[in-house]
Amino acid sequence: MDLITTATTTDEANRHADVAVLPVGSFEQHGDHLPLLTDTIVACAIAKAAATAYDLMLLPPVTISCSQEHTGWPGSVSIRSSTLARIITDVAASLRGSGVERLIVVNGHGGNYILANVVQEANVEGRRMALFPRREDWETARQEAGLASSSHDDMHAGEIETSVLLHLCPEVVRDSYRTADHRTERPDLLVLGMRGYTDTGVIGEPSLATARRGKTVLDSLTGSFASSLAVLRDGTDR
Repeated sequence: MDLITTATTTDEANRHADVAVLPVGSFEQHGDHLPLLTDTIVACAIAKAAATAYDLMLLPPVTISCSQEHTGWPGSVSIRSSTLARIITDVAASLRGSGVERLIVVNGHGGNYILANVVQEANVEGRRMALFPRREDWETARQEAGLASSSHDDMHAGEIETSVLLHLCPEVVRDSYRTADHRTERPDLLVLGMRGYTDTGVIGEPSLATARRGKTVLDSLTGSFASSLAVLRDGTDR
């Protein structure tokens, strides 16, 4: 599982990339069957596949982000949304200093709401930043992979995340995924957190997961990435 860049400064000089790709994951509980690093693994896989397919600069991941809804679960670690926002804007500014004018943030954690605002603000004076995958990209990937669950029901440590990890690194997926299904509504998640709705940390149906579906999800997202890249590149500075 080689998801981190090993490029040298010479490699990047020769690449002359106009766009960099930054995976943003998290370090939070994913039930008994998936590692704390799950969202980071997923974000890195998407970013690596996209950077390779479109010859872009791949950055190392942001591995701790906004996981406050998982507060109290052993191993889960968070930073403030303002800290994450500053990291993204600082990275973008540093890239511009070396001639890479645009950044695509690949988000692997749904709780990183602040990223939408960061991207929105970055584009006020020209197209500088995009956020990927978009909701429609995830939905297309679900459909193409034939996932049985919906995005609403499959919120956390469920079919899609377990499928991707079964494809990428099955050795880290514990067999308990076969009996870990838990579906529930969660209208007050921001108030009650995950503990208000699940005792296991799972909201979804991981028992439906397969490695084949995980591969198709990643392939679909790699293709969808072209649309976000085109929108970013087609813009001109104002």
